[in-house]
Amino acid sequence: MTETGTRRADWTGRPLRWLRILRDDLCTARPDPLPPSVWLRWLPHGVLCLAAFGITVGGIAQLRNNGHLGLGLAFVLGLAQGAAVVLAMWRPVPAWWVSVGAMLVGAVALRGRLGETPENLFTWPWPVAGIFAQLLVLLLLALRVRVRAAVEALAVTVLVTWLLDGVWGAPPHQSTSVITVVLATIVVALGTALRGRREARAELGRQASLTEEERARRTVLEERSRIARELHDVVAHHMSVISIQAQVAPHLVENPPDELRENLEGIRHNALEALTELRRVLGVLRSENPDEDASDASGTGPHSPQPTLDRLDALVENTRAAGLTVTARINGERRPMQSGVELSAYRIVQEALSNVLRHAPGASAHVEIEYIPYGLLVSVANSRPTRPAPPSPGAGHGLLGMRERAAMLGGSLTAAPRADGGYRVFAELPAAAPGTGLVPRHPAAPASGTDRAPDPKDDHV
Repeated sequence: MTETGTRRADWTGRPLRWLRILRDDLCTARPDPLPPSVWLRWLPHGVLCLAAFGITVGGIAQLRNNGHLGLGLAFVLGLAQGAAVVLAMWRPVPAWWVSVGAMLVGAVALRGRLGETPENLFTWPWPVAGIFAQLLVLLLLALRVRVRAAVEALAVTVLVTWLLDGVWGAPPHQSTSVITVVLATIVVALGTALRGRREARAELGRQASLTEEERARRTVLEERSRIARELHDVVAHHMSVISIQAQVAPHLVENPPDELRENLEGIRHNALEALTELRRVLGVLRSENPDEDASDASGTGPHSPQPTLDRLDALVENTRAAGLTVTARINGERRPMQSGVELSAYRIVQEALSNVLRHAPGASAHVEIEYIPYGLLVSVANSRPTRPAPPSPGAGHGLLGMRERAAMLGGSLTAAPRADGGYRVFAELPAAAPGTGLVPRHPAAPASGTDRAPDPKDDHV
């Protein structure tokens, strides 16, 4: 096919394509209910029903008295105009067809009666009640359909009005064509603008929700990366010790056999390889969080030794220096715990005290650590704040990070308000990591002495 033939076929097919689009947009009966309002949920529906009743009564009276139509036809046309407004609250496109159809039937029926009373010219082709009905229907349609469909409905309305009044014509009458077209255009523009504003607000709400979800996801990933980095540091320390011990062990035995030397050399080699891999992982984690590379005075930087419960007193003193009244107590027989357990306990206390400083001004805090046979219990409680808390710039995911730490060790963490208006964070950290085969005693089991898990509802302040 030549280029000229292609262009001719394209121009020939365009009207058919436009007709298909027009059919898809306006030849539909799909429901599109008017949503309830925010403040008074059904007020718009009530107002529209009252307007529909007024249009029906006014339309029947106008068609009967001024148009001199029979009571039956006037009643049907007036009822159709009012019913179109009510129908538009649920199915705007069929309601628009009902309104236009009622206008066409009424215009044809009134055309032969125009001019019978020259002193009282009748409004034609749109009666006054029909104008109000069409404007309300177009407004409801523009609020809930696509802009293209609303413009198409307006174009068909203008075309039908022009064909009746401009082409077909009628005896002397009071023309309502211009005022109907102008008002219909204004109404469609207003409805389209309101619909665009509503869609923009809905999209903004969706974007805000997605942003909040992304922020929460990023916070979880950052906290897990931090936890993984700290625990890898602990494992790296132990691997270094294993490597050194494997290197020194042959010198502690007089004339060690070759098999022992080979086994120890293999242990040392595997430990060094594991240590190299751990350091590589740590390098990746630190490169993704460059802002955390600088060490601070408290020694929480990534290159500083990871804190344990031995530094709990220093943490409490630093918190007191910040203006918070803190008391601390350690119950049970103190014993060394796994590095990950002590690190997580320290971080939970640190985060809980930070939350008290930020969110409970004027309150006092009490820290309690209890050593029990199967692990460690951590409790941080604060009293009722004495003044409102200032706005906090934080992301609001401190509790999420603490729960991640406890869950990673196979423990649990609860945080809830107290009856006296304060708040309490309670963590249970097992001494053995998950998968080691050591089953901790359930905290609800009976115990005595220091083997008692404190109830989260107890008041230790």
